[in-house]
Amino acid sequence: MVGRGAVGAELGVDAIFKATKVDGVYTADPAKDRTATKFARLSFQEALSRDLRVMDRTAFTLCMENRMPIMVFDMFVEGNMERAVRGENIGTWVC
Repeated sequence: MVGRGAVGAELGVDAIFKATKVDGVYTADPAKDRTATKFARLSFQEALSRDLRVMDRTAFTLCMENRMPIMVFDMFVEGNMERAVRGENIGTWVC
């Protein structure tokens, strides 16, 4: 099975949009840690060093190696996909 990062690289896309059940990447699991804070933007290296697990390690590494940014956003908010594509600040950019 080909990972999402590999598919994106093969298709020549500009970014990966990861629609999920949370509104971005946090310092910890916000459901378990009330002090968790959301990142607006963070580097691939910071995500790795903090072991934030944005997506599976292979796909994440492929995105990093191909300099393909990842937008993590809440898929349950109506209109968020359109907002993400327009570049609105609705989640977390990992780049």
